[in-house]
Amino acid sequence: MSTRSTSADLDRRNALPTQFCLVVGAVLLLAGIIGFFYNASFTSDETDRDAVFGILDVNGWHNVVHVVTGLATLAFARTAPRLWAGVFGVVYLLVAIWGFIVGDGDSILSIIPVNTEDNILHVILGLSGLAVYAASAPERGAATSPPRTAGA
Repeated sequence: MSTRSTSADLDRRNALPTQFCLVVGAVLLLAGIIGFFYNASFTSDETDRDAVFGILDVNGWHNVVHVVTGLATLAFARTAPRLWAGVFGVVYLLVAIWGFIVGDGDSILSIIPVNTEDNILHVILGLSGLAVYAASAPERGAATSPPRTAGA
């Protein structure tokens, strides 16, 4: 296999995680900013929440989580997109499970409101991150097999 082919394979494997990080990062950043127009209060009052577009419960803390997660995801698009897609997937699945455990209309850590729609979105984001991580895995044996030499 030539160096050019290996470089093309690497570019192809990095393209999907990079696109994932850019799109998901931008959407999370935008969601966090939009969320502040709905509810910008930083309180531990679990009843102080508003639904973005009538669907997803937010408050100031929830918006900050979206902004920070979005910025981190955008940053990792340049440095370690595949690794971040995997980490992001695991974290968002854990958050979804935690959200389902605390229940619809309750709060994670008593400050971040969640509802069933949030939890379903977190499952979708988590599975997407893991799917991108898996789909962009290097081919088995491609990196470990030594180059063949003539006459060997």
